[in-house]
Amino acid sequence: MLRFTAETADPDTIVDALLNGDGVVAISDLFDDADIAEARRIIMAHSENDADKTTHFQAAAADDGKLNLQRRVWNLLAKGEVFSRMAAHPVLMDILRKFLGTEFIMGSIAANRILPGGPGQEPHVDYPYWDFYNADSHPIGLNGSFPMNAQVSIILDPFTVESGATGYVPGSQKELRYPTEADNFYDKCEQMTGDVGDVVLFYGVMWHCAMPNNADHDRNAVLINYLPKWVKPLEDMPAALPQEFLDAASPDMRQLLGMNYPYPKILDADAGGNAEGRK
Repeated sequence: MLRFTAETADPDTIVDALLNGDGVVAISDLFDDADIAEARRIIMAHSENDADKTTHFQAAAADDGKLNLQRRVWNLLAKGEVFSRMAAHPVLMDILRKFLGTEFIMGSIAANRILPGGPGQEPHVDYPYWDFYNADSHPIGLNGSFPMNAQVSIILDPFTVESGATGYVPGSQKELRYPTEADNFYDKCEQMTGDVGDVVLFYGVMWHCAMPNNADHDRNAVLINYLPKWVKPLEDMPAALPQEFLDAASPDMRQLLGMNYPYPKILDADAGGNAEGRK
């Protein structure tokens, strides 16, 4: 996994690594200690007594009665201004404009907290590819050569082998398909280890999963999903946010929320005239 700082995070180099290299990079020095501490405080407060939230790739944990050892916190934009700063950090925005197009949007911003003893996830790929085990429901010829996803993990607790740092198979983003038992994921995988405050950016068609937390501390991260402007988001964030937030949104935040892209719309009720084209 290539590692960069805020100063050395060259978008062209990183995009090449996401598409043609391991599929993942780490970037340090994007957020100060106060932002990391504030984000973690908010996530802990919202997840301490509420384990019954929608989650994904945790069927085995549910069967074993351990689903409460993974806690999700959704709709983070409404829970603290720090998450808006994280989602729209200029270094990330520059990289993602190169990777997903200049008008990319945000599909989700949530937290994943895995408590000590929490089991790992099923190896998978991320939204909008995450049900690719049902490949017939996706267009024929779809492949990983053009990205419709980027994932960001902002590390809030040490990501170590022991604490279950995300496992991944380097290079697996080059072939778009859902991993199977025959792929021997656990024999091939490496882990996205990192220090508190590090940011891990990866192409979500790379096979990956949270690993079991065998440490004596939580494993917390902010998870952000980014998409091209025309892909339906996972979270309906504008509907979940107060009007005051939307009214005060910065240009970058308006873009991330999909407020700049007008479709779908009721074209029968739209203003007349030529709406699309070069001129």
